[in-house]
Amino acid sequence: MSEDMRYLTFALGKGRLAKNTMDLFEKVGITCEEMKDKDSRKLIFVNEELKLKFFLAKGPDVPTYVEYGAADIGVVGKDTILEENRRVYEVLDLGYGKCRMCVCGPAKAKELLKHHEMIRVTSKYPNIAKDYFYNKKHQTVDIIKLNGSVELGPIVGLGDVIVDIVETGSTLKENGLEVLEEICPLSARMIVNQVSMKMEAERIKKLIQDLRAFL
Repeated sequence: MSEDMRYLTFALGKGRLAKNTMDLFEKVGITCEEMKDKDSRKLIFVNEELKLKFFLAKGPDVPTYVEYGAADIGVVGKDTILEENRRVYEVLDLGYGKCRMCVCGPAKAKELLKHHEMIRVTSKYPNIAKDYFYNKKHQTVDIIKLNGSVELGPIVGLGDVIVDIVETGSTLKENGLEVLEEICPLSARMIVNQVSMKMEAERIKKLIQDLRAFL
């Protein structure tokens, strides 16, 4: 690698997502030993040899870092990309973290969805909920943003249905709720800054090709 080459910077969604991403990256030769140190207090991890930098961020912040060029590349769930709606290129479905975004509620709420009634929807994802009800279903709804257990919405009478991520559906079942409608499938995606895509086209395209070949 030439000395004057700039670093490619990656923003990874914290937690299981970052771990899965680094496992995948290792398989195509992108490593970062510093990140393996569990006790490290570092915020930015560097691979000098490959001229790569990595940092961990809260999911919803990843598209922001990428849009503004603080990171060239980001890895985050499709739910976050849809909710944050930033100007970034989505280039690759990494295939893990598979789940789906759904409208859920008690069985009796099915009728409310059929007849386009004015209902209340609780969700951590107000933008996804709004887009789905207003633009796809053409149903006027009242959307209430919650940050915690949205399942509580229908149980305590705050809302009629929820819009949330469903993996296995066991939490729903335990709370007497079910999937009423599926909005879209979700998984981990790779996003790229629009300027980086032009300036670093060669390196980024090679990375995408390597990952694609592996996936």
